[in-house]
Amino acid sequence: MKKALMAAAFIALPAIAQAQTPMPGFYIGAEGGVNWLLNSTINNVGTTPQTGWAAGGKIGYDFVGPRVELEGVYRNNQLSQGVAPGAAINSQVGQLGILANLLYDFMPASVITPYIGAGAGIGFVDSNSSLGSTVFAYQGIVGLAWNVDTNFRVSIDGRYYGTSNPTVNGNGWSNNNFSVMLGLTLKFGDSPVAPPPPPPVVQPPSFMVFFDWDRSNLSAQALNTIKQAAQAYKSKGNARVTATGHTDTSGPEAYNMALSLRRANSVKDALVREGVPATAIAVIGRGEAGLLVKTADGVREPQNRRVEIVIQ
Repeated sequence: MKKALMAAAFIALPAIAQAQTPMPGFYIGAEGGVNWLLNSTINNVGTTPQTGWAAGGKIGYDFVGPRVELEGVYRNNQLSQGVAPGAAINSQVGQLGILANLLYDFMPASVITPYIGAGAGIGFVDSNSSLGSTVFAYQGIVGLAWNVDTNFRVSIDGRYYGTSNPTVNGNGWSNNNFSVMLGLTLKFGDSPVAPPPPPPVVQPPSFMVFFDWDRSNLSAQALNTIKQAAQAYKSKGNARVTATGHTDTSGPEAYNMALSLRRANSVKDALVREGVPATAIAVIGRGEAGLLVKTADGVREPQNRRVEIVIQ
């Protein structure tokens, strides 16, 4: 079982690390989760709040890495006992926080990215009136996000949320919370457009002339190919012609180098007879180098006994 889990983890790693191409842009989101109001003394009465809930929304701008957002979240926790009869906080604590957050995604181009953030703003906490106490609010955030694509994100984070001391019947109390939030975010804007493919490489016209073993004379088929090459040269009007001679691997290397030059010169002479100026033709001998078909030494291979004509 352990081996199967390890194998699954290795298979999943490429998907987790798969790169995307994030784009900056505005986003909106909704979030909700569980809120724990830490133990407090309210109106001189100790309370043990029950696990509550939190829900809200946000709007922000993603700079790809750094993010800024305006967030509103309402939290609600029931209390173990009434602490202020006739007041809004008698059996529960409800609080609304409106904060400006600054966040940072550590790997914005990855499918999975960790992030941290902090926020500050204004809070409204239940008090003696339904309007509540207006207080300074702040929070710290640590989370993990799944970038489903360049526009849609799912996140989960833990956050500490606190405010300056609200009051009940003139008595201040400490307001500290810990929340676990699941978020859904939609970023506006088109997905990045893939760059256009590079223009196709235009290969210059090329022709091949083949030779019998240990020969540099031209066959009828070779002469016909050379005639086609001369016509291609004339159609371009102004071009350079390169005739590169080759041999197979049979015979000594020095002999084959000289043979490749003889073959290239035979082709040059035939091109000149077809009307190509001699000054436009460069002759190269490569001997056994540049084999068209890879062979061992001493092998007679017809495809390697050739001259390549390139017009450019």
